[in-house]
Amino acid sequence: MALREELIASAAEILGSRMLTEDSSCGGVAAALITENGNIYRGICLDAPCSLGFCAEQGAIASMLAGGESRVVAIAAVHEDGRILPPCGRCRELLYQINHGNLSAEVFLPEGSTELRNLLSCVWN
Repeated sequence: MALREELIASAAEILGSRMLTEDSSCGGVAAALITENGNIYRGICLDAPCSLGFCAEQGAIASMLAGGESRVVAIAAVHEDGRILPPCGRCRELLYQINHGNLSAEVFLPEGSTELRNLLSCVWN
Protein backbone atom coordinates (compact mmCIF):
# COMPACT_ATOMS: atom_id res chain seq x y z
CA MET A 1 0.00 0.00 0.00
CA ALA A 2 1.35 3.44 -0.92
CA LEU A 3 2.10 5.87 1.91
CA ARG A 4 -0.81 8.18 1.01
CA GLU A 5 -3.33 5.33 1.16
CA GLU A 6 -1.75 3.91 4.31
CA LEU A 7 -2.05 7.17 6.24
CA ILE A 8 -5.56 7.88 4.97
CA ALA A 9 -6.69 4.38 5.95
CA SER A 10 -5.04 4.68 9.36
CA ALA A 11 -6.80 7.99 10.03
CA ALA A 12 -10.12 6.66 8.75
CA GLU A 13 -9.99 3.80 11.28
CA ILE A 14 -10.46 6.24 14.18
CA LEU A 15 -13.07 8.51 12.56
CA GLY A 16 -16.48 8.78 14.11
CA SER A 17 -18.27 11.89 15.30
CA ARG A 18 -19.78 11.74 18.70
CA MET A 19 -21.28 14.32 21.00
CA LEU A 20 -19.47 14.83 24.30
CA THR A 21 -21.83 17.46 25.74
CA GLU A 22 -24.65 19.52 24.27
CA ASP A 23 -22.09 21.82 22.61
CA SER A 24 -18.90 19.75 22.26
CA SER A 25 -18.09 16.90 19.90
CA CYS A 26 -15.09 14.97 18.65
CA GLY A 27 -14.00 12.58 15.93
CA GLY A 28 -15.36 14.28 12.82
CA VAL A 29 -11.82 14.61 11.50
CA ALA A 30 -8.92 12.23 12.06
CA ALA A 31 -5.25 12.56 11.14
CA ALA A 32 -2.34 10.18 10.81
CA LEU A 33 1.33 10.97 10.44
CA ILE A 34 4.44 8.90 9.96
CA THR A 35 7.77 9.78 11.53
CA GLU A 36 11.32 9.36 10.32
CA ASN A 37 11.49 6.25 12.53
CA GLY A 38 8.54 4.75 10.65
CA ASN A 39 6.03 5.07 13.48
CA ILE A 40 2.44 6.10 12.76
CA TYR A 41 0.64 8.37 15.20
CA ARG A 42 -3.04 9.30 15.00
CA GLY A 43 -5.37 11.88 16.47
CA ILE A 44 -8.93 13.15 16.27
CA CYS A 45 -10.37 16.64 16.45
CA LEU A 46 -12.13 18.11 19.46
CA ASP A 47 -14.78 20.70 18.63
CA ALA A 48 -15.64 22.79 21.66
CA PRO A 49 -16.90 26.33 22.23
CA CYS A 50 -14.64 29.28 23.05
CA SER A 51 -11.72 28.03 20.93
CA LEU A 52 -10.91 25.30 23.44
CA GLY A 53 -10.91 22.53 20.87
CA PHE A 54 -8.11 21.34 18.65
CA CYS A 55 -7.48 19.82 15.24
CA ALA A 56 -6.91 16.15 14.50
CA GLU A 57 -3.38 17.00 13.35
CA GLN A 58 -2.66 18.51 16.76
CA GLY A 59 -3.90 15.31 18.41
CA ALA A 60 -1.58 13.23 16.23
CA ILE A 61 1.32 15.59 16.92
CA ALA A 62 0.74 15.38 20.68
CA SER A 63 0.72 11.59 20.45
CA MET A 64 3.98 11.66 18.49
CA LEU A 65 5.62 13.98 21.01
CA ALA A 66 4.49 11.68 23.84
CA GLY A 67 6.26 8.91 21.91
CA GLY A 68 9.49 10.90 22.00
CA GLU A 69 9.55 11.91 18.34
CA SER A 70 9.17 15.21 16.47
CA ARG A 71 10.27 14.62 12.85
CA VAL A 72 7.32 14.08 10.50
CA VAL A 73 7.82 12.45 7.11
CA ALA A 74 4.19 12.71 5.95
CA ILE A 75 0.76 13.64 7.31
CA ALA A 76 -2.86 13.24 6.18
CA ALA A 77 -6.20 14.38 7.61
CA VAL A 78 -9.58 12.89 6.70
CA HIS A 79 -13.08 14.28 7.26
CA GLU A 80 -15.80 11.81 8.15
CA ASP A 81 -17.37 12.36 4.72
CA GLY A 82 -14.16 11.03 3.13
CA ARG A 83 -12.62 14.33 2.05
CA ILE A 84 -8.88 14.76 2.49
CA LEU A 85 -8.24 18.05 4.30
CA PRO A 86 -5.15 20.27 4.26
CA PRO A 87 -3.85 21.33 7.67
CA CYS A 88 -4.99 24.74 8.89
CA GLY A 89 -2.47 27.54 9.40
CA ARG A 90 -2.13 26.79 13.10
CA CYS A 91 -1.28 23.15 12.40
CA ARG A 92 1.17 24.10 9.68
CA GLU A 93 2.97 26.45 12.05
CA LEU A 94 2.95 23.86 14.85
CA LEU A 95 4.59 21.28 12.59
CA TYR A 96 7.34 23.78 11.83
CA GLN A 97 7.76 24.91 15.44
CA ILE A 98 8.27 21.42 16.88
CA ASN A 99 10.97 20.51 14.36
CA HIS A 100 12.25 22.81 11.61
CA GLY A 101 13.09 19.71 9.57
CA ASN A 102 9.35 19.23 9.11
CA LEU A 103 9.47 21.83 6.34
CA SER A 104 10.15 18.91 4.02
CA ALA A 105 7.27 16.81 5.41
CA GLU A 106 4.90 15.60 2.71
CA VAL A 107 1.37 16.90 3.27
CA PHE A 108 -1.37 15.00 1.51
CA LEU A 109 -3.99 17.22 -0.11
CA PRO A 110 -7.31 16.42 -1.80
CA GLU A 111 -5.39 16.01 -5.04
CA GLY A 112 -1.73 15.15 -4.70
CA SER A 113 0.67 16.39 -2.08
CA THR A 114 3.22 19.08 -1.34
CA GLU A 115 5.93 19.83 1.18
CA LEU A 116 4.94 21.73 4.31
CA ARG A 117 7.19 24.63 3.27
CA ASN A 118 4.87 25.29 0.32
CA LEU A 119 1.85 25.70 2.61
CA LEU A 120 3.35 28.23 4.98
CA SER A 121 2.70 31.90 4.26
CA CYS A 122 6.41 32.65 4.59
CA VAL A 123 9.10 30.88 2.61
CA TRP A 124 11.47 29.22 5.04
CA ASN A 125 14.93 28.14 4.00
